[in-house]
Amino acid sequence: MPFTVAIVGRPNVGKSTLFNRLVGKKLAIVDDTPGVTRDRREGTGRIADLEFKIIDTAGLEEAFDESLEARMRQQTELALEEADLVLFMLDARAGVTPLDEHFADWLRGKENTVVLLANKCEGTAAQNGIYEAYSLGLGDPYPFSAEHGEGMGNIYDAIQPHFDKWMKDNADLVEEERLLSQVVTRTIIDEDGEEIEEQDFSNLPLQVAIVGRPNVGKSTLINRFLGKERLLTGPEAGITRDSIALDYEIDGRRIKLIDTAGMRRRTKVNEKVETLSAADSRRAVRFAQIVCLVLDANLMLEKQDLVIAKETIDEGRALVIVVNKWDDIKDRKEALQRLSDRMQTSMPQVRGIPVIPLSAKTGKGTERLFPAIFDLYEKWNMRVPTGQLNRWLEHMTENHPPPLSQGRRLRLRYMTQAKTRPPTFVIFANKPVDLPESYLRYLSNSIREDFGIDGVPIRVMLRKSENPYEGKKKKR
Repeated sequence: MPFTVAIVGRPNVGKSTLFNRLVGKKLAIVDDTPGVTRDRREGTGRIADLEFKIIDTAGLEEAFDESLEARMRQQTELALEEADLVLFMLDARAGVTPLDEHFADWLRGKENTVVLLANKCEGTAAQNGIYEAYSLGLGDPYPFSAEHGEGMGNIYDAIQPHFDKWMKDNADLVEEERLLSQVVTRTIIDEDGEEIEEQDFSNLPLQVAIVGRPNVGKSTLINRFLGKERLLTGPEAGITRDSIALDYEIDGRRIKLIDTAGMRRRTKVNEKVETLSAADSRRAVRFAQIVCLVLDANLMLEKQDLVIAKETIDEGRALVIVVNKWDDIKDRKEALQRLSDRMQTSMPQVRGIPVIPLSAKTGKGTERLFPAIFDLYEKWNMRVPTGQLNRWLEHMTENHPPPLSQGRRLRLRYMTQAKTRPPTFVIFANKPVDLPESYLRYLSNSIREDFGIDGVPIRVMLRKSENPYEGKKKKR
């Protein structure tokens, strides 16, 4: 575990704004509405020469029942157990409130090292609040402005001595983590003797995004794998707002599980926070390698599910269909057949997408998910040698020649694989613009079938082959 810093405080004091500034990007959703953050969110914080794990938490509230606010508070308490340093933030313009005093007393009863931050200190309106902060008994407050970036040197001074001590005590762990995180470049020799350089991602975590409509069980599924209630769950729809990335390991392979907010049809989204959540979920899809689309077994593959699947395929991500709440279904054979028919009709561009029926609540069937993910990941990374591709292309064009164009034959001269992730092939032809889309689909489907790349999106692009005689004068 790296040096870990948790940001805590009552709602709407600017915790997520500071989190975003420290990670250097807008990862956490920020809005003037109190209580936007619900789950604790993690990222890599950087300030000058310091790099550490930073945890954004939900606003602290006095709730001890079974309500959503109480479950949010429990998430914050779990963050404190993980943190090496706690940044307790207050709004200096509002001054010290009774809720600030209550939670300052609460933090003093914990074993964590606590540093007091006074946010919103741009201008002179915050001076009284800074003086009041001394009454909390947590030492000198560090004034700054998360929104404007003023006083970040004070944040550095607050973290640096605790960071240095931790680094000294955990030097061996730090070096081991550095080696694990390196991206290695490897050289591949194809069967024609050509050298191909590409990055070897095998030592980096596999990014798996869990997506779907609200209340289909995405967070429950991740909690099942982690073996603990890491993510907020409950009967309320739309609990998850931020995309949360979590570390997981199975069979010696490191995984980054990304929980996302439920995505409804855009016409039904009218709240700003939900719009930001949906955009965050789509960004998670773009940066994932494998996307698991979770369906409710009682409402399988509705229109919004198809929209999410299409966006995933268009991004070139490998897709797994997860059918949750499978224990609710009586006629399972008929349900699977109905799903298969719908997929063939609505997603013909990708054949062989794996379908995993399971129950996140009971855990039944969950053991089949990661073997399917690993198999799909291998296909997504598959590279076919150039010589093998061209022998295949010659065979295909002999058995099923391209159609004529204006009475002249279209010639497909050469083929190569340009990249992996997803597999992308380039075919050089004399008249690429005249090749019908139907013939290109025929080649794409045949590539999947003949090379065993079913279930992942592939891209086949056409390029004009160079004519060696073009531009040369004819000899008399």
